This record gives sequence, structure tokens and C-alpha cells, in this order.
Amino acid sequence: MARMFGTDGVRGIANTELTNQMAYRLGQAAVVFLGKTIVVGKDTRLSGDMLEAALVAGIESAGGTAYLANVIPTPAVALLVRRLNAAGGVVISASHNPPEYNGIKLFDANGFKLPDAVEDKIEEFVRAGGLEQSGKPMPVGSDLGFAVPLNDAVEMYIMHAVDSVRGQGISFEGMTIALDTGHGASSMTSPEALRRLGADVHVINDDYDGLDINVKCGSTHLEPLQQLVKEAQADVGIAHDGDADRVMMVTPAGEEIDGDVIEAVCALDMKERGVLANGTAVTTVMCNLGFVHAMRDAGITVVQTKVGDRYVLEEMRAHGHTIGGEQSGHMILLEHNSTGDGLMTAVQFLAAVKRSGKTVEEAAKVVQKFPQELINVRVADKNAVMESDAVKGAVRAAEEALGDDGRVLLRPSGTEPVVRVMVEAKDDEAALTHAKTIADLITSLGL
Repeated sequence: MARMFGTDGVRGIANTELTNQMAYRLGQAAVVFLGKTIVVGKDTRLSGDMLEAALVAGIESAGGTAYLANVIPTPAVALLVRRLNAAGGVVISASHNPPEYNGIKLFDANGFKLPDAVEDKIEEFVRAGGLEQSGKPMPVGSDLGFAVPLNDAVEMYIMHAVDSVRGQGISFEGMTIALDTGHGASSMTSPEALRRLGADVHVINDDYDGLDINVKCGSTHLEPLQQLVKEAQADVGIAHDGDADRVMMVTPAGEEIDGDVIEAVCALDMKERGVLANGTAVTTVMCNLGFVHAMRDAGITVVQTKVGDRYVLEEMRAHGHTIGGEQSGHMILLEHNSTGDGLMTAVQFLAAVKRSGKTVEEAAKVVQKFPQELINVRVADKNAVMESDAVKGAVRAAEEALGDDGRVLLRPSGTEPVVRVMVEAKDDEAALTHAKTIADLITSLGL
């Protein structure tokens, strides 16, 4: 049986894979495993109301209090949990996935995502039938829970971002910003926050009908934003995914600014201000080699983890680092929030650019991207490929040929019968040649 929790909560097609019964039992589990007071937020998906009703019923049936934040970014829920001294938080969202999907992710009392061990206990509780099948008496009468609307939830989150910049003596006066909120939760927050900081904001996709979230827009589809940047003659373009825990940007020329570049600019600024803990930036093995070189040249140590923001966060918490991120635009700035925060990342990036005296385009040049070639090879046994002496030898040969001017990453897919061969090099031809040599060898082995 597949594990219920993925890398970012429970996720699936709403009403078939992610059912109301699951939401109800997860609501109960939040009270049983986290505590009596739970902050609940959601993105703009049509299924959000349905799953929220079931989840809140579960919280109430277990004797808990549900603080309803309504439509709000995921990082806002993490913030509200701490601000309200709640026992935990739940977000109903499938992040960057299509509208028919939804998800449920939980935060502890400190606004952090739950460790695997706790998720496993919750999964066992849900599969066993929830509180009704636990053998414990169900709350009745005055022991039942209730829901409390949080009417100022959005305002609290907006001001958290605004104050973080104002506190640095920075204003965005004179800056023109193009913004794509992806028909998602950031429609309620990012435009207002950026305007309060003085920017002239041109926004698209800030309406929603529950069926358009992430559809050909937002951080995974930058074309509409690139067009808006051109039309508005903007200094920068900003795009969020559905629950706004990520951000991607574009320059005035329409060039993509991904998480590697955003993290590099922020890390350099933090080092300059003396607030870069341990002189270290955390990223994943999928970051571009150009990021590693840029940090090395600036005297910043880079620590790389497995792919997934949870692994980045684990490394940060274990060793006291304060900045970490992924190429996808999922950035964690522990000075400001306990999870990936698209709005906070955007305003801190722009504050860093302002302080540098450069344009966005100039600041982004700190990372000189290495060409990257990725080949997915279908195999019967991923482990056999990863353990093959012949494959290891081919990888070593490529690494020796590339030296410090490239790298090889061989990674089995977590969801498909595929091994991913990724090669970075100083030029496209070298990257393709080495990637194809290794991929062809894997195919020829028939593993």
C-alpha cells in the first residue's frame, strides 16, 4: 500500500483520491496529534469549500477549535499558528498542481511541517477509521468543538511582509512591478503588500472561479507574465503558484529568474549585512552548478540535500542555517517564516536589489548558469542501475572529463520506472555528449 503522505502532505484528485472521509479523519488527527486549536486555510480550488467543511467537522468532532483563515497563502497559515499560539495548522491546497487536485498539509505549533514519524502515526490513525474506531469515547455536549472566523488573517500576513521591508528602511517607491497571482491564494495578499511598499503594481490572474488556478499562468507558466512585463515596462515580474509558497521572477527583458538566482542574490545580501548564519546557503542536488560557483566565489558555503523543501528545512534546522531553497522558487528564510513563502521571498529579493544599487537584471547576473542536459531512461530495476559498476564507471569518466567545469547527477525517479541522467557543463555540446553516453550505456545494459 502506497504511503498516504507525499513530500508535501496528502494529495490527489479531489472527491476520488482525496475524499471527504479522509479530510474528516485528518481533521480529527490534527486535534489528536497536535492539539485543540487548529488554524485552517485554503487556496482557491472549487473543492476547497467541500474539503474544508469535512476537515473542520473532523476537528470539531474531536473537541477542537478551528480558526478559519479562509482563502490565504500556505505560509500565512504557518505564520498565524505562531501568532495565535495555536497547536497546529492545516492548509487545503495542491500547490502548483492542476485545479482538479487538492491536498491537505499540516503544520506543528511552531509552523513547521510534520516529520515522517508523526505523519506515519497520523496515517495509521486515518486508515484505522479515525476517532470513531479508536476505542476512545467521542466528545459530546459541551466537549464538542467549534469554528472561529479569523477576519484579520489576510491583514496580519500582509503586514508581516510589509514590516519586514520597512524595518530595513527600504521602500519600493519608483518601482514598477508586474505580478501574476495564478488565480490562486496570493490574489488576496501580494498585490496589496507590494502597493503598500510603494510599488506601481500591474497584476493579472488575480480573479478566480475555482477551476482556473495554475492553468497556463503563475510560476509554472511564465509566458503571460513575460508579456505583462513588456506591456507595463516593468522593472521586474513576479509569479506565484496556487498556494503562494513559491515565487519565480522575470527580468525586464523577459529572462527567467529562478530559485537559484533568487537565493544567490538574497544570500549575498545577507552576508553583506552580517546575518547569513554560518556563512552557509542550503539548496538541493538539482541546483545549477553556476549557483555553487557564485557562492564559492563570494566565500559562502553551499550545502546540498535531496530534492524536496522538507530536506532543505531539515538541514537548516539541524545546523542553524537561515536560508535555503530550490530551483523551483521554493525559498525558506527562517528569519521571517518557518516554511516556503513566495511573498516574503519576493520582497526580500527586491530589498536586496534596492540595497545593492543595481537593477534586477544586473543583480541576477551573479549566477552564470551552466547548460544542463536531462535524459530520462526507462528501466526495469532502478536499484540495479544505481548499483551497476559499469554505470558508476561511466559517471566517473564523465566527471573526470568535466572537472570543475561540470557535474553529473544520476537520480532514480520516486514515482516512475525511470533513472534521470543530468549533466551540466560549460557548453551545451559537452553536456549532451556526456548525458547521452551514460543514458545509452544504461539502455544497453537492459537492467
